[in-house]
Amino acid sequence: MQAKPEDYLTADGTNLDPFKLWDLMLTNEKPGGHGERSVAVGTIDMAIWDAVAKIEEKPLYKLLSERYGDGHPDDKVFVYAAGGYYQPGKDDTMLQKELKSYLDLGYSVVKMKIGNSLEEDQRRIEAALKVVPSGQHLAVDANGRLDLPTAIKYADMLAPYDLFWYEEPGDPLDFQLQNTLSRYYSQTMATGENLFSMQDARNLIRYGGMRPDKDYLQFDCALSYGLVEYMKTLKMLKENGWSSLRCIPHGGHQMSLNIAAGLKLGGNESYPGIFEPFGGFADDEPIEDGYVKLPQVPGIGFETKAKLMKVLRDVAAS
Repeated sequence: MQAKPEDYLTADGTNLDPFKLWDLMLTNEKPGGHGERSVAVGTIDMAIWDAVAKIEEKPLYKLLSERYGDGHPDDKVFVYAAGGYYQPGKDDTMLQKELKSYLDLGYSVVKMKIGNSLEEDQRRIEAALKVVPSGQHLAVDANGRLDLPTAIKYADMLAPYDLFWYEEPGDPLDFQLQNTLSRYYSQTMATGENLFSMQDARNLIRYGGMRPDKDYLQFDCALSYGLVEYMKTLKMLKENGWSSLRCIPHGGHQMSLNIAAGLKLGGNESYPGIFEPFGGFADDEPIEDGYVKLPQVPGIGFETKAKLMKVLRDVAAS
């Protein structure tokens, strides 16, 4: 496809228009079938927004707030540390040491995996609670591994601990399971990281039993057609009584961090040391009391991550 400048530039021709470019990327694509293409479009969309903000010589989060928010972006964002994976030979002491290391880095909430077996996970959770301040400082994530009867058994086991949240118990598209589980688990749940479009998000809101006063939505813009689609999702959520503060994106990357600050989301995920150099935040911005500040550089802030920039420059030179 040969696009003309007017097809992808702003009306005055001074900058890229992400919305026009997004339409170009979806030319001749039929609805549905969200999967690999949503990630491809989301990746290009991220690069476009980085360029737009650089052309404007502004950090992306400030540009987003000025154009689409209230003009007063957050100067720091709540982030939680995701980890607690199952690994061969990893015992409860090692799990405790890992979670404690995240708290020492400045995080106030940590997350661990569950789903192997109820008895094992109850023991692991109780071990974790010996090093975190309380249940409200610990989230658990089943990664969609549980059927409904097992998810309910886990709900009964988890309820007394008053955890930060119980994440993605069943298949992400099994909205009936999520809806039914909400009748058994009165505390906070979270899901959505594996839904890749506004339409999927809307179906979760319609049919998944998610509660706008207590649950969290984890849609990841980089996986779901990028920020243009994410803003459509935020608009849909608002129309259905959801606050943007109930959105804490999956992914732990700088794009979501900018969106969280600029459009007033509830926070962002983080994977300390796991998905570097692509994940994580600016090298010179430490986590303090569970929050991280954004770098004051134009664009998304990739340039504030030295190891990432080395990889990108190596790729460009090859």
